[in-house]
Amino acid sequence: MTPAIRNKHYNGWMPSIFNDLFDTAWPATADVTTPAINVKENDHGYCVEVAAAGMNKADFDIHLDENDNLVISMEKKSEQQSDDNTRYLRREFAYSKFARTLILPDDVDKDAIKATMTDGILTIDLPKYTEQQKQQLRRSITIG
Repeated sequence: MTPAIRNKHYNGWMPSIFNDLFDTAWPATADVTTPAINVKENDHGYCVEVAAAGMNKADFDIHLDENDNLVISMEKKSEQQSDDNTRYLRREFAYSKFARTLILPDDVDKDAIKATMTDGILTIDLPKYTEQQKQQLRRSITIG
């Protein structure tokens, strides 16, 4: 037995497909989306690729937080006005926002991180410390 759904726009028990499609009583959707990422590693460093189709570099904020974690956030608002007599019955793609935090490995040179945006892909290069830099980071502690 299939449960019947009473349609508030129809006076009977048979739902109207058109009214159901544009009804505003659909389950709420989140305004937050998280794009897919790729993380690659080679001998010289790591590379994080973020799928960012339709975005531009001004939409992104990339920074290191107080724990030296990499924070990638994006916010895009679309506030285009229509000149004709059109009104939206449902509008879900006018706003996008996400934030993602990545814990960086200890061997990342945090002062040399670079980001580029090409063909809808945000690429963040995370170079590793060289052996010479690792030696300079090593400190001796004198026993007093």
